[in-house]
Amino acid sequence: MGLLLKEGIDINLVRSAVLAFTLICFLIILINIFPVFKKRLPNYTLQLAGLIGNTSFLGIPIAIALLPSNTINFTIGFDLGTTLFAWIFGPFFLQEKAKNENITKMEGLLNALINSPASRGIIGVLLAYLFHIDEILGSYLWIPARIVIALAIIIVGTRLGIITNQKGKFFDLNEEIKFSILLKLFILPFIVFLICKFLNFDFYQSSAVILQAATPTAISTILMAEAYDVKQKIASKILFTTTLISIVTIPLLKILLKAFN
Repeated sequence: MGLLLKEGIDINLVRSAVLAFTLICFLIILINIFPVFKKRLPNYTLQLAGLIGNTSFLGIPIAIALLPSNTINFTIGFDLGTTLFAWIFGPFFLQEKAKNENITKMEGLLNALINSPASRGIIGVLLAYLFHIDEILGSYLWIPARIVIALAIIIVGTRLGIITNQKGKFFDLNEEIKFSILLKLFILPFIVFLICKFLNFDFYQSSAVILQAATPTAISTILMAEAYDVKQKIASKILFTTTLISIVTIPLLKILLKAFN
């Protein structure tokens, strides 16, 4: 909310959010329709881990460090689109009872939408604009927003530390987990790269959304897996492995983007 009030809501934020949300929806449908993809990503934990990135805790700090400030709305927009999808459909997909009964629980879906951090942030911003307090509130929230961003890396490190203390071999990866990692760190950013070319995004706009797409698996995936007791070990392995690999892949991707500019 602080970032949105500081930078303002514009068409670039909306474009980026729609791109992220629509792309993830399309890929989820694609994976579950075609057996060749469904075989490699047979459950929603693998699919969400391969498509939902850590755009909040890592993506935004990385973008602030590497890109001009005028691209922040593309970064925030992609984060909003991803976060909305994760918290709307993630709990909906992972509720085993709802899935087994094959009942569409619209009430549960609506609750997930309302309780989404991204939804609350957007609602807060709209209320601020409605009461004409956006500039004042934005100034006050900008400082805590920057503090939260600075502490985000610590949160990621703490979570990884908790994971490593759990029993399990994190580099003992089956083919399904490897494909989810491949999707998250390589296939998804490449798809976003092609979309950016098609939409004629400039270099910095493309960089903003591609780097967001290339972030490691989001912490929210393991939190949801734990909340619904669904394949927590798989989510932990993918989160841990993608975060470590991204230390190399994200700088490499930034170099490649400059080379192909």
